[in-house]
Formats: sequence, structure tokens, C-alpha cells
Amino acid sequence: MSSQTATAPAELPPVDIKPLLSRLWPVGHPDTVSPDEIANAISYFFTNQVSDVQAGSLLMCLHFTGLDRQAEVLSKTAQAMLKSAAKIDVDELRKVVDSRRRPEGDYQGGLVDIVGTGGDSHNTFNISTTSSILASSLLLIAKHGNKASTSKSGSADLLNCMTPLPPKISLITPSTISLLYSRSNYGFLFAPVFHPGMKYVAPIRRQLPWRTIFNLVGPLANPTDISSPPLLEARMIGVARKDIGPVFASALVMAGAKKAMVVCGDEELDEISCAGETLCWRIVDGKTENFRLHPRDFGLPAHPLSEVSPGKEPQENAAILTRILNGEVPDDDPILHFVLINTAALFVVAGVTEAETSDMGYGDDGKVITERGPGGGRWKEGVRRARWAVKSGEAARQWARFVEVTNSFPEE
Repeated sequence: MSSQTATAPAELPPVDIKPLLSRLWPVGHPDTVSPDEIANAISYFFTNQVSDVQAGSLLMCLHFTGLDRQAEVLSKTAQAMLKSAAKIDVDELRKVVDSRRRPEGDYQGGLVDIVGTGGDSHNTFNISTTSSILASSLLLIAKHGNKASTSKSGSADLLNCMTPLPPKISLITPSTISLLYSRSNYGFLFAPVFHPGMKYVAPIRRQLPWRTIFNLVGPLANPTDISSPPLLEARMIGVARKDIGPVFASALVMAGAKKAMVVCGDEELDEISCAGETLCWRIVDGKTENFRLHPRDFGLPAHPLSEVSPGKEPQENAAILTRILNGEVPDDDPILHFVLINTAALFVVAGVTEAETSDMGYGDDGKVITERGPGGGRWKEGVRRARWAVKSGEAARQWARFVEVTNSFPEE
């Protein structure tokens, strides 16, 4: 049985969480439920040992008590998800990553992720996915993603619509991931493949009218974040509510993150906003600093969200992404600016902008922008590098390589 399709053995006994539920509601039970108990109960969801009624009841209790928005609950639940995930050969993957590391500045050459929680209702273009592809010009990317949940075009939907040949993201599995990174800087980790136990949760979520803990915990459960020292070196996570920002930052610190940033646009946007200010919680060496960013900190003008929120179908967004990669979008295009500032921020978080010299390759003028902005970041240097990724064609080359490699994998 392959690791990606492994399901819970039929003989696993059902687990009754009624005693836990009775302590969660009504609020005020003298025997308070701990985050560990919540995470442990949820871990049985992934092996199909909790009835749909009790699973739905727990999700509702967590939502209405606000426990699903507490840092320790999110952190512990993410760890439970990772323990139940399809198993990656960590030693093999580490060997491959070590062989392909290109350290620069404070970036050590490890895996990097950029992801959002979704749910901001703005229907903007697929910014984090596009930024991840641009960033693969300089970083090893482990983009954790899924199909749309709250928008028209999720990251997986976008990639599946790319022409002339889409990547075969469902063939990136624990058994092929090392081969992928031996030949490509870019990796897309399709959530249903790496978190197969979520198939038991999906029908329950669809029947509930509220967002659940799984809308939040997914971005904290990148499948490569499973070892020490970590393979996942850095990440940027967008959240759709300002009050969730510090919660996510605390959850990341609890999980041992050393290099990360949580962002929320002032419009309750799960990206760095191109329209105005963005609240940021940056983690460096386990310590969190909060500050605000504005497009001008990147040397770019602001654009209203109406100019970057086409609300298009994934096929249309795929065409926009293709034009960006092919350098066919004007330098002052609002969507391109939106992508550039988010790519730039990921470069800053990863640490590559701390390099005092620059030799990226063809088209690099070598003129490092050392100016620092809010939080001490070289945000304009990040934009310089992001523009190079497009203009040099390096982002397009990395994308083409990813498509070629995934299409070479045998169907399982």
C-alpha cells in the first residue's frame, strides 16, 4: 500500500469523544479541556474513528468558544495533522536538499513556503502561488496548497489550468518528492496527497455553514515541516483577520519556527496589500516583531484592490500567470506590482536580500539596494530581485522545469 493512499485499517475501533464535548459546552466546566486533548481528539478524525456527528459537534464547539483561534490549540492541532500525514523519507529528502542548497545572505538554502488562509472574500488574483513561482528563481520552494475552498481559483485549480501543459501535481508524493527536488527548485505539495486523512473531514466541513479550525490549521501543516533541524527554513503566511495575526505568530513560535512572517492587509486581506498598509508579525530566531508595510516601502505605488480582484475563473488567472512569466505584462501593471511586493517580502523573510553582493545571473546589474524599511527589511532589494526573476526568464525556466519533471513521473 503506497504512503499517499494509505487509509485507516478497518479494525481500528471507534473513539467516543462525548465526555470531551460535555466539558467544552456549556462554557465554564471546572475540568477545562487542554489544547493537547483537543488535538488528540482531532487526530482520530484522520483515521475515521470519530462519528460524523461528534466530529461536527467538536468543530462547532471550537468555533463558538473561540478555542479554534487560540495559538496553542492551532499549534498542537497542526502537529497532530503532521503526525497523521503521509510519511516522507526525511533522510533522503534532506540529502537532496543539502546537495542543491544555494545559500545567499541569511538564506541557508532550505525549503520555503508562502501560503494564505483564504476566506478574505476579496477574490484577488492568485498572488501567493504566483509569488512562489517567481521566488523559485532563488529559493527552494515547498508550496503547500489545495483546490479552492472560499474563492473561485485555488492554487491547485490555477496550476491545473496552465497551458500548454499543466504540471501533474497529484504525482508529487512522498515517494517522488526527493526526485522532484533533485531536478527542480519548485515543489507543489497538494494537500489531499500529503494529508490523506482529511478526506474523512471534508464531507463534515461541507455540511457546516461556519469556517472551522481546518481553515486555519492547514497553512501551519506544511508536510515538509517534520524534522529537526527543519527542512522548512522559512515561510510567509497570510491571514484574513487582523486578530488572527498574533495568534498565528505565537503558534509558529510554539512550533519552533525561527524564520517566518504572518501578514494581514488592512482590508482583512491574506496577502501583503497593494492598496495600503499591511500588518506584519515577523519571527526572527524565535522572537516576534510587529510593524506595518506599505507599497511605498517597496518603491511601488499603491493600487486599489478593485484593480487586482478580477474574480476570474482559474483558466483566466492561468492566462495572466503565463503572461507574467513570459514578461508580457507592462512594468506598471497593478497585478504585477501586487505579485512583486509579495515575492519581495518572501525574499526578505528567507534572508536572501541580506547578501551584500549580487550575482543572480543574466540581467543582474549587481547593484544591491541596501536601504532598509520597516522591521529592518530590505524590501526594495526584494523587488529588484523579483523583477530580475521575471525579466531574466529565470522564473519561467524554473516553472518549465517543474512541469517537465512532474510530467515524467509514472501514473500510480
